[in-house]
Amino acid sequence: MRREKTSAAGTALYWTGGALATLVFLVPLLWAVARSFEPASRITAAPHWSDLFHPSWANYHDLFSGQIHLWRYVANSLVVAIGTALLVAVLSTLAGYGFARFQFRGSGVVFALILLTLMVPFQAVLTPLFLELNVVHLTDNLLGLILFYTTFNLPFGTFVMRNTFATVPPDIEDSAFIDGCGPLRCLIYVLGPLVVPGIATTILYAFLASWTEFLGALTFLTSTSKFTLPVALLNIQAGTYGALNYGYLIAGSVIAMIPCVILFVGLQRYYIRGLSSGAVKG
Repeated sequence: MRREKTSAAGTALYWTGGALATLVFLVPLLWAVARSFEPASRITAAPHWSDLFHPSWANYHDLFSGQIHLWRYVANSLVVAIGTALLVAVLSTLAGYGFARFQFRGSGVVFALILLTLMVPFQAVLTPLFLELNVVHLTDNLLGLILFYTTFNLPFGTFVMRNTFATVPPDIEDSAFIDGCGPLRCLIYVLGPLVVPGIATTILYAFLASWTEFLGALTFLTSTSKFTLPVALLNIQAGTYGALNYGYLIAGSVIAMIPCVILFVGLQRYYIRGLSSGAVKG
């Protein structure tokens, strides 16, 4: 009886804590969505519950029509984020497979140097990177921005994929090699389904990092037509002396949240398993 009471109390405490934690993260998001359907004059005023019952699509209509054309910036951000996520996933999978399965002299040192780059903020090397991309004519270019984001997301992806491959028993590969399967075919068809959590973690991390990044896009892009969504949201200004239109800004922020929420919900179970393998192994 005592054990059952303890178990019931623990379950109730678990669900109560989970509900409170959910409210802490969910209420601000729901509040932002609700306020995005209000004009700027009411957003800057003291909130009142009656405002929530008179929603308006004016902010979203103005963002996607008229002079702003937010679709263009959303498309730019999607191209950059998806391109970065796919490139990081492919390169980190190959690198992780190499570090986990092929032992060569100095492999530990090379892997340690890759992890060391995680400690270097990209702001510290922003100027030389700009000069380097300018020499190869990749400034003000979405491809150059993809390569820039890939460079700084690749170390984390390599770390996750190396540790994910380390959890797979080598006997599976040996059986595939005995059956005549080559290394590349074994990686794609045999090991690929087993390392999906690590790949999903890498894709999600790279996508979110490049989708929300601001300073690099602001530095490397100069043409207004090539701006990504975070930079475009900075330029949504109207009124005297550049006063912000908070209606447009909150609506744009809600639009920026949608791909992140969809991707995270879709890859959540893989993301948790991938992070767990990366934290325990290696």
